[in-house]
Order: sequence, then structure tokens, then C-alpha cells
Amino acid sequence: MNIHEYQAKAILREFGVPVPDGHVCYNGASAREWAKRLGEGPWVVKAQIHAGGRGKGGGVKLAHSADEVRMIARDMLGMTLRTHQTGPDGKLVTRVLVENGCNIANELYVSLVVDRGSSKVTVMASTEGGMDIEDVAAKTPEKIFTETIDPLVGLTAFQCRKIAFSLGLGGKLVNKAVTVLQGLYKTFIACDCSMLEINPLVITAEDNLLALDAKFGFDDNAVFRHPKLGDMRDYDEEDPNEIEASQHDLSYVSLTGNIGCLVNGAGLAMATMDIIKHYSGDPANFLDVGGGATIERVTEAFKIILSDKNVKGILVNIFGGIMKCDIIATGVVEAAKQVSLKVPLVVRLEGTNVARGKEILAESGLNIVAADGMADAAQKIVKAVKGGKK
Repeated sequence: MNIHEYQAKAILREFGVPVPDGHVCYNGASAREWAKRLGEGPWVVKAQIHAGGRGKGGGVKLAHSADEVRMIARDMLGMTLRTHQTGPDGKLVTRVLVENGCNIANELYVSLVVDRGSSKVTVMASTEGGMDIEDVAAKTPEKIFTETIDPLVGLTAFQCRKIAFSLGLGGKLVNKAVTVLQGLYKTFIACDCSMLEINPLVITAEDNLLALDAKFGFDDNAVFRHPKLGDMRDYDEEDPNEIEASQHDLSYVSLTGNIGCLVNGAGLAMATMDIIKHYSGDPANFLDVGGGATIERVTEAFKIILSDKNVKGILVNIFGGIMKCDIIATGVVEAAKQVSLKVPLVVRLEGTNVARGKEILAESGLNIVAADGMADAAQKIVKAVKGGKK
């Protein structure tokens, strides 16, 4: 789960991390009034969407008067903002953050992530603030500093000072960096984060540290422990199909191809997409029905896949263990009848009750292509969506 920048900064304030004063607004008049309340300008008006690169897309602008804040906010609200992270369709701006400007002397990068290699939280820091960390890693990896945190001890002051020195900080800024870094770590742990990124963490002309932007990623499996965080979820920023799938306890991921994939198990999903790509196909999505799906859930899963207008064919790839093949087959048949299936459908079944599952498909009277093995299934669905051409 992700949240907006203004929500992220509200959380950081609770843990003592310094952020600019600001307020979220939904219309130009409100933006102007809040600018006045915040004090003398200049102010920054920032579009609130779940994507980075907003500045390059015209989603971050500086204003020198309250009336200018109103005009900028009015123009941003309702616009479709396109960045390198939104894709060509962009995202609709429904709210803006108005906050005080600051005198920036330097920009740094700091993030906390879960490092799967060490199974520990790791701090990443760089002097290249304001840039995408992927670009820094590719071009100047020596400018990225990392510090692994022992979960029994937490982030120590010694480690914070080490990071500060690596970033070239000195004097009073070192102690301020200790406070900021430990505040970020407390936030990360308390909120069950999977990622917390401050880009940039700025040094102001007054020799202070300020989190100028903030991005959170939360462990979806832990959100139930944080009702307030759950209330911050913005469904307008999420794929409607992913929301619909979650309501049926299904896992759905939208992609960019034209072959829908219905599987059971994340590992099988990855293998299915790999073999489709191997045979020059392109997955449009995958939907994992899990190990205990009912006929109703399989039917809903099928409907969700077909709701993607880019889907030109469907591959059902099921290895029946706990999930029985006859239940999958019944669900597929029922769904195909309900939605009046008009695209090619290839089904590969293996495992528990596979013989009965194949009988159900054969007796359905529907145009379902049976496959023997993953390679055969992938080749058949790729050929089908290409109009029979190899």
C-alpha cells in the first residue's frame, strides 16, 4: 500500500522528523487561504499522485504570492499528470499540497528498505539527492552508502554518525542527522514499512535538515494492525481490477501485454509469464486464485481478467494440490458462459482430480483448447492471439 506525500509527512511529524509546514487542498480558493495561514512566501504547490517525477511533468511549482498559489492550484487540479512512473495514461490530480518554501543549500538522498539478502532493514544514503536512485546506482554506484541495522539493537547513534560523515556532513549537522535518521528508523518499524524514501533530504541555508519529499511503502499483510494507515488508502490511485481482486481474496497484477494468465501460486505465475515471453508472447496480467479457491472465486477471477480490454487470449495454468482441478474447470466453464467468452482460451491442468477436470472442460461444449504441459500451453495461446500465425 502507498500513500500521498502530505500523508507521509504527517506521519513523519509524529516521529519528530523535520518536514516543511503545509496543508492539502482541493480547490484554488482553499490553496490561497492556506498559503496566507502558512506565513510569508514563497510557497510550493505540489500535485498529489502516487508517482515520482512530478516536477518534470509540471506537478511541482513555486509561487511568490497567495493569488499565484490559487492560480497554480486551479490549473493543477483536474489535470492529467504524466511522468516516467505513471505511464502514458498519466494520473488525474485531485488534490495539491501547499507548503512553505525553503532555502536549499544542498540535496541528499536517504531511504530505508528491507534487504532480502541480509533479512534486515538497511539504510541507503547518497550525496545525489533529487535524482532517481536507480540512475545513481547505474552511473555512480560509489556514491551510495549502506548501513545494515541489527534488529535487536536498532539503528545506533554510531551508525548514524558514520552515515553523516559519508555524506560529508560536519559540525552541528552531524547531531541533527542522528536525530533525523533515528526518527526515520522508528517510523519504519512502528508503521511496518517495506520502504521509506526521503528524496531529497535537504540542507537549508540556515544549516538545518528538512525532509522535502517523502515516499512510503507498507507491508500489505500488516495494514490490519494500523487502522489509521488503512484509512489513508486512496483507491482512485489504484488499479480497479486489483481492488476488485483483493475484495475476493485474489492476487492480481496488471501488466502491459495481451495474454491474461490465471494461475494458482506466485511461483507458477512467474514461470507462466516467463514461458509466454519465451515463445514471443506478452502477458497482460496474472491472477493468482491461491490454494483454496471456490468455484465462485474462480468465476470472479475469470471476470476480472476479461475486464482488461487489452486481453486477446487467456491461459489457465493450474497445478492442483490443495486447489483441485475439477473446481478450477467448473469455475472456468461457469465464467466463460457468464461473460460470453469471445477470446481464445487455453487450459493446462495437472494434479488432483485432473482427469475429472478435463472431462468437465470437454463436456462443456465451449471452445476451450486443452494443453499438455506448460510449453504446449504457452505455444498454443501465443499462436491463438496472433491469429494462428507462428
